[in-house]
Amino acid sequence: MSFNDIFKSGFLESVSEFSMIDTILGMTIALMIGLFIFIIYKKTLTGMMYSESFALTLVGLSLVTTLVIMAVTSNVVLSLGMVGALSIVRFRTAIKEPVEIVFLFWALAAGIVIGAGMIPLAIIGSVMIGVILLLFANRKINNRSCILVLNLRNEMAEQEIFGILNHDVERYVVKSKTVNAAGMELTAELCTKNANTAFVNRIYGVPGVENATLVSYNGEYMS
Repeated sequence: MSFNDIFKSGFLESVSEFSMIDTILGMTIALMIGLFIFIIYKKTLTGMMYSESFALTLVGLSLVTTLVIMAVTSNVVLSLGMVGALSIVRFRTAIKEPVEIVFLFWALAAGIVIGAGMIPLAIIGSVMIGVILLLFANRKINNRSCILVLNLRNEMAEQEIFGILNHDVERYVVKSKTVNAAGMELTAELCTKNANTAFVNRIYGVPGVENATLVSYNGEYMS
C-alpha cells in the first residue's frame, strides 16, 4: 500500500467519523460556558481592571479550543501536526491582573474538556469555579480597608487623633510615622464602620492638623 493510499484511507475514515450533531452540541456548550466565564469575569473585575477585549477573548478561546480538541481526538496524524504547529506559537499578550491568568486557563480547560466529550465535567467544574470566584470577589468588595494620611504640627494632635480613631473605626494600625522640622506625617491602615467617613472631618478639626486624606485600599492599590 502506497503513502497516497494510506492518506486517502485515513482521510475518508476521518470524514466518515465526523458527527454534525456532536460538533454542534459541543460548540453550543462551549459557547454557553464561554459566556458564563465572560459574566463571572465581568462581575469579579470592575473599573480600570476590567478589559472588554480580554472578556470577549475568553469566549472565543473556549470555542476555538473545543474545535481544535474535537479535531485532534478524531485523527492521530492531525494531533501530531497540531503539536508541531503549537510548538512555534508565542503568546505575547500582556496580563494586567494575576487573576486574568485563572480566567485564561479556565477558558482553555473548558474547551479541552468539552472537546474531549466530557461535557458534564465541564459544566460542573465551571459552575464550581464560578461560585468560588464570586464568593471571593464579594468578600473583597465588602472589605472596607482605607489608608489615612495625616500631616500634624505637634504631638498633642496625635494623641487626640488616636482617641477619635479608637471610637469611630473598627480597628486601625499605624503603618508609618515621619518626623521632621515642619512637623510629622502619620499613615494608618484602618477599617471603617459601615463606610462612615465623618470621622475624617473631626480629625481635620483637631488643632494642629494641617491635612487629612483618606483613600480606599484593597491590598493591591489605592483609589
